[in-house]
Amino acid sequence: MNTNALYKEWLEKADYDPDLRKELEEIKDNAEEIADRFYRCLEFGTAGLRGVIGAGTNRMNYYTVCQATQGLSDFLNKNFENPSIAIGYDSRIKSAYFAEEAAKVLAANGIKVYLYKELEPTPCLSFAIRKFKTSSGIILTASHNPGKYNGYKCYDSNGYQMTDEAAAETYEFIQKVDYFTGIKTTDFDEAVKNGMIEYIGEETIQDFLDEVEKQCINKGICKKAGLCVIYTPLNGTGNKPVREILKRIGVEDIRIVPEQELPDGNFPTCPYPNPEIKQVFECAFKITEQVKADIIIATDPDCDRVGIAVPNKNGEYVLMSGNEVGAMMLNYLLSQKKEKGILSPNAVAVKSFVSTDLAEAIAKKYGCAFKNLLTGFKYIGELITNLEAEGRADDFVMGFEESYGYLAGTHARDKDAVVASMLICEMAAFYKMQGKSLVDVMDELYSEFGYYCNTVKSYEFEGAAGMDKMQKIMNTLRENPPKELNGMAVTYIGDYKTSIAKDLENGTETKIDLPKSNVLAYKMAGGNGLIIRPSGTEPKIKAYITAIGESKEASQALAEKLISEADKFMEV
Repeated sequence: MNTNALYKEWLEKADYDPDLRKELEEIKDNAEEIADRFYRCLEFGTAGLRGVIGAGTNRMNYYTVCQATQGLSDFLNKNFENPSIAIGYDSRIKSAYFAEEAAKVLAANGIKVYLYKELEPTPCLSFAIRKFKTSSGIILTASHNPGKYNGYKCYDSNGYQMTDEAAAETYEFIQKVDYFTGIKTTDFDEAVKNGMIEYIGEETIQDFLDEVEKQCINKGICKKAGLCVIYTPLNGTGNKPVREILKRIGVEDIRIVPEQELPDGNFPTCPYPNPEIKQVFECAFKITEQVKADIIIATDPDCDRVGIAVPNKNGEYVLMSGNEVGAMMLNYLLSQKKEKGILSPNAVAVKSFVSTDLAEAIAKKYGCAFKNLLTGFKYIGELITNLEAEGRADDFVMGFEESYGYLAGTHARDKDAVVASMLICEMAAFYKMQGKSLVDVMDELYSEFGYYCNTVKSYEFEGAAGMDKMQKIMNTLRENPPKELNGMAVTYIGDYKTSIAKDLENGTETKIDLPKSNVLAYKMAGGNGLIIRPSGTEPKIKAYITAIGESKEASQALAEKLISEADKFMEV
């Protein structure tokens, strides 16, 4: 790719957005900056587009967004007779702008657009797709990435992210679109006037919240317990819907972190607006110096993930992991539904296969069927859709991923921090009435089922050489699989690329009935395990460790040893 030639073309033709013109002028004598912006095009995959906001083919801007939208329009017009689409956006820089420009392109291509009037959580987009029975959906968000990023996720007619096949076909159309001559567009106000763009009204938000509220099991428990909550939307989309749903279920004492309350794509107090990390809770922790809250809740900018901090016995606020919250939530839902006689005899729960196996042990206790699926919430969304098609929607209890994404109910086909925030507060209030904190509850689960230490380690490999090394590591593991890890015999090897699972104890092989993925899983006695999963888009391999012991210290010590074993694999 001739970066200088591309730069000159953009300098000459990219005049629609004045911000781009200014940036291109500023870098005209900087070869390194020019190369970074033009050495490649943003790739469109199942997660859509994601990149730094700015000028160039390797940036999120008017032209890359509209090129993708034109390609998506061509895909929809080929595959649907009268296509329609829902569009949502978050608080990020240019999200609203990109959403409107995308709507103009779609309308110009004869595609009916339902556009949210203001920023809304990602699950609201999934809900709208199903409510309006659209052919597709777009959400402008980069989830919990730093403020310089934005993204463009595409959904199918079921309300979950595009399949690999649909994304590949869409990408083929996108690549045929010229940035400057191939994009159709129209006047926004005219498109609204003639009905090609229709705003999604407040009634849809209320319908969404009504469906979320239906997942409440112990109504009034938050008020009865006098639950005190500190909440931060991290300058994102959760501010209104999360506060509204908590108000509906009786959370009267809720303190909002003022610095992080209003939408702000710069995320001034949380440069990495990710509820998995402690730094995003720092402003909330300051409030606890005056207010001893029962729980702190943080939702990421597009409000599909939620993290919590709760006080331990010493009054110190500690973060709980996504695995812990998922296990507690499942235990709460199953135990309460069973107690109230509303647990379906065919109940099913689900998680990504890299998430804690503690959830499976909990489900077994209550006679709940359990499914492990590939990483990616679309697989959970697909399972719900299949259950619904079989008339079994009420059998779905919940699904979760260790990366802080949860869904109870079938109102959405993506992770939903609105319903998760509601259930976390309800759960905290329920146990508060028993004199327990969520730390106490988690300790009880560990005591009953064993101490599960689930941890993840990432290994980065730079550049093209790094991608080659990653492939070599995976090939080596396939050709010479480990016979033991930390002195424990490997009893099971699951190769998700070949779809073959080997039980090494009895010498049998079975088929893995999941889409193919470049992942290797190893299991040892006692439920201990290691999963090796390379990223398909970044030069990175992740090792997911499960270590189970009779004490917290024992499980953590074993986890460290298994991490050391994973370290050795990366030395190939």
